Amino acid sequence: MATKTETQPQLSGVALYSRFALAGAICCSVTHGALTPVDVVKTRIQLDPATYNRGMIGGFKQVIKNEGAGALLTGVGPTFAGYFLQGSLKFGGYELFKQQAINYLGYENASKYRTGVYLASSAMAEFFADIALCPLEATRIRLVSQPTYASGLIGGFGKMLKNEGVGAFYAGFGPILFKQIPYTMAKFVVYEKVAEAVYQVFPKKDMADSMQTVVNLGSGLVAGFAAAIVSQPADTMLSKINKTPGAPGEGTTARLIKIAKELGLKGSYTGIGARLFMVGTLTAFQFAIYGDIKKALGATGGVEIGK
Repeated sequence: MATKTETQPQLSGVALYSRFALAGAICCSVTHGALTPVDVVKTRIQLDPATYNRGMIGGFKQVIKNEGAGALLTGVGPTFAGYFLQGSLKFGGYELFKQQAINYLGYENASKYRTGVYLASSAMAEFFADIALCPLEATRIRLVSQPTYASGLIGGFGKMLKNEGVGAFYAGFGPILFKQIPYTMAKFVVYEKVAEAVYQVFPKKDMADSMQTVVNLGSGLVAGFAAAIVSQPADTMLSKINKTPGAPGEGTTARLIKIAKELGLKGSYTGIGARLFMVGTLTAFQFAIYGDIKKALGATGGVEIGK
C-alpha cells in the first residue's frame, strides 16, 4: 500500500475519483469482454432452453457447430463499451458515495454501520451506472438472440433506434435495475466482508502486494457466486424482454408480468450453472484488476472503514 510521502502524495477530489473510475472501467470492460463467449452461451440457454439443453459445455459445442466459432464473439462491441461506462460509474460511484457517507455519519459511525454504508453506496452507484449500460445491453441481447439482426454495435444500435425509438433501449431498465442493484449490493458487501475476515487474521499492512491480489481474487470469487444467485431471475427476464419487441400497445410492466408467469421460479434460474461460472470468474478478476490498477495509478486515498 502506498504511503503519504513527499515523492508520492495521496490524491484527493477529482484526481482520486477519476482514477477510481478509470480502474473500474478497465476491470469491468476487460473481464466482461473476455467472457463474451460464456455470455453468448448463457443467453442462448435462457432464450431457447428447448434447443440449448445440454449445459454450458454442450451449449458451446452447439453454437460452434451451428454458427461457427465466430458466433461466440457476438455482441463483444456493446459488451466492452457498455461495461466500460458502467464500470467507471459503478466503482467510481461506490468509492464516492462511501466517502460521502463517511463525511455525513462521521468515521466512527460509518465504521460501526459499515454494512449499511456498503449496501447504500453500491446501490446508488449501480443506479447511475445502469442508465449508461441499459442501451448497450439491449443492443447486445438483440445481436445475440437474432444473429442476423445487424453486423455489430453501431449497426445494431442504429437499427433499434430508427425502428423502435429510444424507448426500446430502456424496455429492460426495470429488469436491469432489479438484476444489477441486488447483484452489486451483494457483490460489494460480500467482497468487503470476506476481505475484512481475511485481513483480521493476516493484517493487510504486513502483506505483499501479490498476496493482496490473491485476497482480492478469493474475496471476489465468493462475492461473484453470491451476486449471481441473488440476481439470476432478473437476468433471465432481461434476456427475454430484450429478445424481441413488445406487441403494439403492450407496456413494459405487462410484459414483465407475462414473462415472470411463463418462467416460474425454476425457469428463472435457467442457465444458472453458466452464470455462476461467468460471474464468479469475472468478479474475482474484477477486484484483482481493480486493486492492482488503483495502486498503479496511485489512487490510494480512499478511506477504509473495515475493522
